[in-house]
Amino acid sequence: MRIDKFMNSVNITKRRAVSEDMCRSGVVFINDLKVKAAKAVKVGDKITLKFLEYDKYYEVLDIPTTKTIPKSKMSDYVKEIS
Repeated sequence: MRIDKFMNSVNITKRRAVSEDMCRSGVVFINDLKVKAAKAVKVGDKITLKFLEYDKYYEVLDIPTTKTIPKSKMSDYVKEIS
């Protein structure tokens, strides 16, 4: 699954357009490599979102099979790392 679709479907971002803009701006990294919106995500990948004042780290646990998942199921697909 593409990184922009993944971030939208697991509720990291509210809209896919926001995910695409983040990738275009160079904010999204997978395994410490800057990625474009079309980069495929695999189980075990480490996603880093580098904002101006802080960074957010996520680990991919599973790939969703549906377009969206409920926020209550977010922990089944992605784990936030401190």
